[in-house]
Amino acid sequence: MTDMILQDWLATHSFTWEKLKEILLYHPDAPMLFSSGLFFFLFIGFLMIYIALRKHTLARIIYVTLFSLYFYYKSSGVWFGLLVFTATSDFLIARGIERTQAPLHRKLLVTLSLCVNLGMLCYFKYFNFLGETFAAIAGGEWTRLDIFLPVGISFFTFQSISYVIDVYRGRIRSLGRWIDYLFYVSFFPQLVAGPIVRARDFIPQIYRNPVVSRAEFGEGLFLILCGLFKKMVISDYISLNFVDRIFDAPLLYTGLENLIGVYGYALQIYCDFSGYSDMAIGIALLLGFRFNINFDSPYQSATITEFWRRWHISLSSWLKDYLYISLGGNRKGKIRTYINLMITMLLGGLWHGASVSFILWGALHGAALAVHKFVMGRFSSFKPMGGEMKPWRRVAGIVLTFHLVCLGWILFRAPSMATVGEMLGQILTNFHPEVFPQFVEGYRGVFVLMLIGYVLHFMPKSVDGALRGVVTRSPLVVQALLLAIAIFTVIQFKSAGVQPFIYFQF
Repeated sequence: MTDMILQDWLATHSFTWEKLKEILLYHPDAPMLFSSGLFFFLFIGFLMIYIALRKHTLARIIYVTLFSLYFYYKSSGVWFGLLVFTATSDFLIARGIERTQAPLHRKLLVTLSLCVNLGMLCYFKYFNFLGETFAAIAGGEWTRLDIFLPVGISFFTFQSISYVIDVYRGRIRSLGRWIDYLFYVSFFPQLVAGPIVRARDFIPQIYRNPVVSRAEFGEGLFLILCGLFKKMVISDYISLNFVDRIFDAPLLYTGLENLIGVYGYALQIYCDFSGYSDMAIGIALLLGFRFNINFDSPYQSATITEFWRRWHISLSSWLKDYLYISLGGNRKGKIRTYINLMITMLLGGLWHGASVSFILWGALHGAALAVHKFVMGRFSSFKPMGGEMKPWRRVAGIVLTFHLVCLGWILFRAPSMATVGEMLGQILTNFHPEVFPQFVEGYRGVFVLMLIGYVLHFMPKSVDGALRGVVTRSPLVVQALLLAIAIFTVIQFKSAGVQPFIYFQF
């Protein structure tokens, strides 16, 4: 909606305060996205002032924080106050932890932080789910409350929790200025859909002069271009024109088409989320901040353990460091290790959403990780990382791991367990491989984009590095031309408006 208003304004070349106000206000059905025209216009203006403030640390921190809060306002309206509350609460709690040496007081303060952050998550994400569950157990009925879900609440609460726990563990010092902590929690490139940035990695960068080298500018531009292509060209197109149709009515399609729909969703969610991460990392790099990689060609994984070291790395490492290890990790015997893996992945599934399907998705991955851990303990030839395998075992491992992950994606995407049963039933009993030529003919664009997407995903890192080098070393004029071509291509594929990123709901 906001982009339509902006396009109308540009088309008519007429300026009125009412039109400007309409563009800049929050619209519930049109959150501001990196892939929207409004964001590009605002970011260019933001960047000009940001560059002018690069030598004025405090002024720059305040300016970026205000822009970040406005960015979140454009995503969730007045609920940006919840972000400020979270930052203020954990800033004060972390200060209190550092100022007291009494173990009991420190534990109570950490517990308070967990209660505040997890309490907000429980209310906004799980209140209705818990009410329905308890009502079903008691044999009653639950009237769902109309609870607004602030965009990205799971991300900034997890990020804030990690800061408090790191202060408690003595890994970092608490910040002395509230505005610095608000800057860290609200930094707009990763605010609404990650990656989850650790305080010890990010905070030292706040105080450095944000000088961006030509190589870093080229790298940031390359990541933004990749993100736009993944999201707007591949993910949105195959979603709108094929994947959504399969998951909406699987019984209308053969088992082959259902299976291709699952492969399509596997590519869609990867391109959607890694595309956002690429843009977030690229935009942050243009501002002088470097984030760690969040996706590392996860479908090239030959084991489920390797998959979780390549997929959504910031979340999987967070779950390992702050949940799995806190439960005891692998330090309390084999049985306890398997239990800890199951608990971690069950809660990881629940983190994604309040439904039985997400819990089962987490259970599937937890069981797979536990089985792999058990097999590695019994047979030395099974390794945690596929790169340590013989070539034929690695290929077989990639095929097996990919299809296990795809089975999980059915649980993740399907609107109901009934849909899961229908899709699996079609694939197992009504396959009809002879319709493949008809699929290619009827969905030629989808087929070509899926083929391109998977070829790009499985290409060697050396090819990716070479392409990155070409963009990085190109003259500024060529880089601007590449950006213009990318924007033009995106416009051609944007058939139904800008689609929200999948992980906005988490």
